[in-house]
Amino acid sequence: MIRIENIKAPPGFDQEFIEAEAARRLGLRRAGILSVKLLKKSLDARRRTDIHYVLAIGVEVEAPDLILKRLTGDASVRFMPDEREREIPSYRGALPPVIVGSGPAGLFAALTLAHAGARPILLERGGRVDERQQTVERFWAGGPLDPDCNVQFGEGGAGTFSDGKLTTGTKDPRIRDVLQTFQQFGAPEEILYEAKPHIGTDRLRETVKNMRNAIIALGGEILFHARFTDFQKNTDGISRILYEQNGQRHTLETRTLILAAGHSARDVFQLLFDRSVPLAQKAFSVGVRIEHLQKDISAAMYGERWASLPPADYKLAVHLDSGRSLYTFCMCPGGYVVAGASEPGGIVTNGMSNHARDGQNANSALLVGIGPEDFGSDHPLAGVRFQREIEQRAYALSGSFTAPSAPVGSFLDQSEPGAFGSVSPSYRPGTRLIPPDAYLPPFVCAALRSGLRLMGRKIHGFDSPDAVLTGPETRSSSPVRILRGQDGCSIGLPGLYPCGEGAGYAGGITSAAVDGIRVAELVIARFGQSAH
Repeated sequence: MIRIENIKAPPGFDQEFIEAEAARRLGLRRAGILSVKLLKKSLDARRRTDIHYVLAIGVEVEAPDLILKRLTGDASVRFMPDEREREIPSYRGALPPVIVGSGPAGLFAALTLAHAGARPILLERGGRVDERQQTVERFWAGGPLDPDCNVQFGEGGAGTFSDGKLTTGTKDPRIRDVLQTFQQFGAPEEILYEAKPHIGTDRLRETVKNMRNAIIALGGEILFHARFTDFQKNTDGISRILYEQNGQRHTLETRTLILAAGHSARDVFQLLFDRSVPLAQKAFSVGVRIEHLQKDISAAMYGERWASLPPADYKLAVHLDSGRSLYTFCMCPGGYVVAGASEPGGIVTNGMSNHARDGQNANSALLVGIGPEDFGSDHPLAGVRFQREIEQRAYALSGSFTAPSAPVGSFLDQSEPGAFGSVSPSYRPGTRLIPPDAYLPPFVCAALRSGLRLMGRKIHGFDSPDAVLTGPETRSSSPVRILRGQDGCSIGLPGLYPCGEGAGYAGGITSAAVDGIRVAELVIARFGQSAH
């Protein structure tokens, strides 16, 4: 197959346009094109008078060698080797590996091990995704919080209630495997070629269920409402793990524990600290969610043509005179700010959007970096305490899980927040007019004020007085790193494999999934041999 890059395409282009461009660029008649598929698609909106897509396509032709020889010197046309499936060696361990957590790291670790014949056992403290959705909806409607089944915990992990963004800054070759696996199990095909792929909360739920069924069909076992409580070890390392399910205590004998518990599993962090597992403080970020009308963001980004284009997204970062930085994270076009609490007495916000991204508001996290120097302690779990204090302060001010919210105008003016303007907060179960100054540290609020004004110079209206700030946002990443060696194991404890975002080795759905695959491969290598 031949790869052709840097194809300029108008909004609304179709398959006929792609085929015609393939023939033109290769100097062939249309009949000479056997097949064409889209490999990459990105929107170039740098100039409002020339908004277009940039494509890369794969073209199947007869005698590709002759065509490539004729086009020698054209750097945008090159040979593309056929994709080959990666071979997974067989697992030869006597006992099945145990995985804690069914987020992307845990699911992909379990799926990789299941393909290797390991018959993994996956423990998930929350419920199946359908049950979990009902539990979360009740909470958002003002019902009780379930500390084990919420936006943070349950089948699919925290990413299930998000935009399902699959962008990542890593270059690991396993990324392609992750995208193809998601697509195989129900994600839209476009994630294979979009420059900024996303699944959407609604589509991700079905994808997660299909992955679960595949793991079970391959001999794996998934236990829901099964909360990991402890582990035991001997001179060789991990020997068994303990968990509770439906009020009963259980024990599993194993030599492998893949710990993919997520960035909000604070009880697990405490257990590891109590059991002298090496931990380290880790930088993270705190702040708020900012909401604008999606049409205003799209118009600011695209100009008059905004209505004919997909909902605009953005990614902003500014460096401040104080030495701090303010940046946007997890931007959700046409999305919603959601209640992400996992502990009684603490408010947490997050963002999500469905695949269509057709909600009225755009939202993103607006975050200030926090480092160990801000924690006030060298305790490995000082970052957890920092997060919790903010969350509990917000709850105490509100008196419930209704979140503190305020217009940007009053925040910038440092005046008493008044009624909302053109932008209404989307957070459920509701909001109260409370400024960020009441629950965030002063240095965070100072960075928010300075940075918002600078961001307003980059996107017109970003600092609009009617924009809404709802918080706190404290769970952007793990505040703890569970230290591990080159073999993937916790230092000094063979068989314990810290994994994913909660362990401090990933920063989103795709990178967590990649880490899950990588750790599973290390487990297979430890107990495996070639399938041949």
